[in-house]
Amino acid sequence: MRIYIAFALLLIISASCIPLKKQVYFQGEITETDSIQKLQNEPYRLQVNDMLDIQIKSSDQKLVELFNQNPTGAGNMGGGNARFSEEGLYFTTYSIDRHGNIRLPYLGEINVLGYTTPEVTEKIESKFQVYFKNPEDVFVSVRLAGIRVTIIGEVANTGTHLLYLNEANLVQALAVAGDINITGNRENVTVYRKEINGTKKYVVNMLDVNSFDQNTFFVQPNDIIYVEPLKQKSWGTGTTGLQTVTSLIAVLSLVTTTILLINNL
Repeated sequence: MRIYIAFALLLIISASCIPLKKQVYFQGEITETDSIQKLQNEPYRLQVNDMLDIQIKSSDQKLVELFNQNPTGAGNMGGGNARFSEEGLYFTTYSIDRHGNIRLPYLGEINVLGYTTPEVTEKIESKFQVYFKNPEDVFVSVRLAGIRVTIIGEVANTGTHLLYLNEANLVQALAVAGDINITGNRENVTVYRKEINGTKKYVVNMLDVNSFDQNTFFVQPNDIIYVEPLKQKSWGTGTTGLQTVTSLIAVLSLVTTTILLINNL
């Protein structure tokens, strides 16, 4: 009987604790391919709610100051999220509205939906020809004012995070969220991405070293990243062998105490 009990306990411990191979990132050998270079060179096309940092420089400082004033509503960017209000905004930004437009002082509305930042730069520069005698005297810089992503599920710090980078990958995004918990399924990290032709769902296996070669390994503004829990979390027996043994001992102690109390009645 003792052998059966010991064997049963061993099975429970083996099934309930999370093995090391489920926790180690980027396992295996890298497959040589040039597709990752193609993905990195693919220009990002602007979407609704993207934030743009637009800087205008010229020798005519008075005229430039008119265009470099803070955009309307920039201080409210982030939808009232307390995290953004506490940290303050690093950039003076223009948010793309639901119609794909940004509104610049004196230039009015400019449609930027589906454009790259160099293409937006050209559009703004062309509009400045009305205000500057020499169009070459003005320098326009357009870039993404950070990448805003929402991370939920089995991570240390869920919520919306702003990465002050022009380009960011999934590792950087998860690191900002405090990394995946031990009970998180690293094999099934889901990315929900709103594209021009609709919302897409992608799954990334963070245990596979070749996940670097996937399109969704590079996050885009407004991505939603979800890390689902492992089955061990719902079992409640512990995430490590020691935790599982401790839980079983507590249960056995309770059962033994209950039996002794009943027998003494």
